[in-house]
Amino acid sequence: WYHDNLTRHAAEALLLSNGQDGSYLLRKSNEREDLYSLSVRGKDSVKHFHIEHTGTSFKFGFNEFSNLKELVMHFANQPLIGSETGTLIVLKHPYPQKVEEPSIYESVRVHTAMQTGKTESDLVPNAPSLGTKEGYLIKQGKIVKNWKTRWFTLHRNELKYFKDQTATEPIRALDLTECSAVQFDYSQERVNCFCLVFPLRTYYLCAKTGIEADEWIKILRWKLVSRWATSQMAISLKP
Repeated sequence: WYHDNLTRHAAEALLLSNGQDGSYLLRKSNEREDLYSLSVRGKDSVKHFHIEHTGTSFKFGFNEFSNLKELVMHFANQPLIGSETGTLIVLKHPYPQKVEEPSIYESVRVHTAMQTGKTESDLVPNAPSLGTKEGYLIKQGKIVKNWKTRWFTLHRNELKYFKDQTATEPIRALDLTECSAVQFDYSQERVNCFCLVFPLRTYYLCAKTGIEADEWIKILRWKLVSRWATSQMAISLKP
């Protein structure tokens, strides 16, 4: 149930997608080197509590424990943790590290489906989508190589672009299962550009900043890794 460098956002998504009331995991805090975060699901929300590592013990509120197992046993057996809303939370279900973490987004649901016997479609409506992003990007035209600003939305394995944010119908929807590569592109005269390689066309896109371009590239590559991992999982399950 120790998930090392799992982010706060990913911990919430894991516990809300796959956990239940009382599910918990421990992760490193991104605030300080000596801090850990205990993420606990209580009903339909996730609360985060700091645990300080002094070097010889673990401090949680007014309590101090020689090791993490002792801490978990303490809170699992008797006391309850109170959130800022007054809700009482008990540690009931450790969320195992062996369950796939959302370094590959959709595989979280695949693992849950395998373990519970449910289908992936049963789980999707109630699960928050980790792999989503939206924003304006500048796109190069296919025939006339001019550049136009378009509103892009990414949901699961579909990247859509619209004339603007108010448009209800997309100009096109790209199926990322057909995309073979996502990378920075330096062939254009513009900065902060990247491209998506499809069998029949390469799409050239530019973001306003390098950071924004990097975010798009990372999440799009995550999709490609997720697709590969899911296909390998399916192969391994074949008799």
